[in-house]
Amino acid sequence: MTVSANVVAALPQYDIGAEVGRGGMGVVYAAVHRPLGRAVAVKRLPGVLASDERMSARFAHEARLLARLDHPHIVPVYDYVQDRGEHLLVMEKLDGGTVWSKFTGSGVTPALSCAFGLAMLSGLHAAHEAGVLHLDVKPKNLLFTAGGVLKVADFGISQVVSEGATLVTHGGQVLGTPAYLAPEQALGNPLSPAADVYGAATVLYELLSGRLPFDSGGGALAMIQRHVYQQPRPLTEVPDPLARVIMRGIERDPQSRYRNAETFAVDLAGAAAEVFGRDWLLRLGTPVHLTPQVAAASTRPAAGPAAFAARETLALPVRATLADTPPTPVRLGADTLVPAAQVLTAQVPAAQVPAAQVPAAQVPAAPKPTTRWFAPAAALAAALMIATPFAVPGRALPVLAADLSKPVPVGEGDPTTARLTVTAAGITLADVPALSPDPPTTSPLTFELPGASRWVVGGAAVATVTADGKSTDYSLQPPTHPLISIMGAGSAVLLLFALAYLESILRSLRRRPTGTGAGAFAMAAPLGFGLGVAVWLLLSVLLRHTPDLWPALVCGGLGAVAAVCTAVAARRSAAR
Repeated sequence: MTVSANVVAALPQYDIGAEVGRGGMGVVYAAVHRPLGRAVAVKRLPGVLASDERMSARFAHEARLLARLDHPHIVPVYDYVQDRGEHLLVMEKLDGGTVWSKFTGSGVTPALSCAFGLAMLSGLHAAHEAGVLHLDVKPKNLLFTAGGVLKVADFGISQVVSEGATLVTHGGQVLGTPAYLAPEQALGNPLSPAADVYGAATVLYELLSGRLPFDSGGGALAMIQRHVYQQPRPLTEVPDPLARVIMRGIERDPQSRYRNAETFAVDLAGAAAEVFGRDWLLRLGTPVHLTPQVAAASTRPAAGPAAFAARETLALPVRATLADTPPTPVRLGADTLVPAAQVLTAQVPAAQVPAAQVPAAQVPAAPKPTTRWFAPAAALAAALMIATPFAVPGRALPVLAADLSKPVPVGEGDPTTARLTVTAAGITLADVPALSPDPPTTSPLTFELPGASRWVVGGAAVATVTADGKSTDYSLQPPTHPLISIMGAGSAVLLLFALAYLESILRSLRRRPTGTGAGAFAMAAPLGFGLGVAVWLLLSVLLRHTPDLWPALVCGGLGAVAAVCTAVAARRSAAR
């Protein structure tokens, strides 16, 4: 991808190279500082986000926070430039890959995973001490220098702890990676270092077992719900000392987790020493900067022969379970590329395909069914939704025109047992006994509606008079304008509310087609149903049709179909 001329002009002392990374908060380019000859990485806020004042402020805030962090296990920031509409962050360039690349490549032994965990927690603790939360801890954000030093990168959604940060944006989107998201993050509650403890513990769980604590099927929303409501699967792949520490780190209740990253690191170092031996870090030769408390725990004497036996069984590298973390699709023109290994293993059992024979190339995937029909389907459903109230007239009932602010005379019979019930779409709006006349008479009966119920009925409702064991239905129609009622005004407010929120969802889908998942469609369906019911009720009120339940359900269903199809069409259109 060609680098923008504005980026080159904003950084005159740098030679800007090729794009080396991309994420939700920016694009990363390789570069060289000419006077110093130093290789750096330049993070650029995308233009579509730079025009958003909130996103621009978040990026500038990130730069100020990162500039304050000086720690061996945190990626340092060298410069921040805001010029020519560009927001550019100049950082150390790390060429040693990521924990994720090692994990999915040759694999990582449990002892090495624990060393990576100590380095990660060391960097996080330093950030927490400076008042900064990371909030997106994951293997891809753990980078290595050429010398093998692990550094925590991408504080792109970090916030100041003292500000009581939450992780819900103004558009209702939850920031962060669902697989490593703390329950309080998903709920939008105030956050603390315990949120990063949860993410770090989830990373360690995955590195030690090759899988995530929760099933990843069903999409991002389903995964987030599991983090909030379910207990993680037990960690059975490692000895109990390590498992106990990791499982405490992923407790749902923040109060049950470690209070900070250093406390977590102390217990992790002690458990690793118990399992792998007191010289485990020395034998690994992995550079890790530890506080005195963690360093002391890492050399705790081993528990005995049982622990030594466990060390012998934990010498093999652990690799990621790809089913839990599917790779990001790659596109070539109109085709989606998938690893050739997937094609081969789909045709030949995995046991019959030697790893050395599986090529790393990628081939076009089978084309997905066209989705062009979603837009016409949405338009058709919307048209049917609007036409239904006109096509389904009210029931042929005798009209009862009455001023509901006064006693309503209707029907004949014994006033001591007579009742008037007012309903709309099967919902009872009023149920009152007849007034006792003085002197007593059986004709006509009179009923007085209570307080607020006088203002509910707009257009028409069903009035049922029950007297002497007989029931008679009327179409109750107040003489006032239909919109001067709760039925009329309420339906208009509901319609506007549903339209506004649907428009917000569609805007999010158009702006970030790859950052929104099942949650947007889960919200679109009930909002569409409410829109359909509101359209039916408003038109029925204006037309003075007696409201029945089944047309309301039909219009609500059509509204839900229209909303979901519109959301799918918007996402597909933006994705192109």
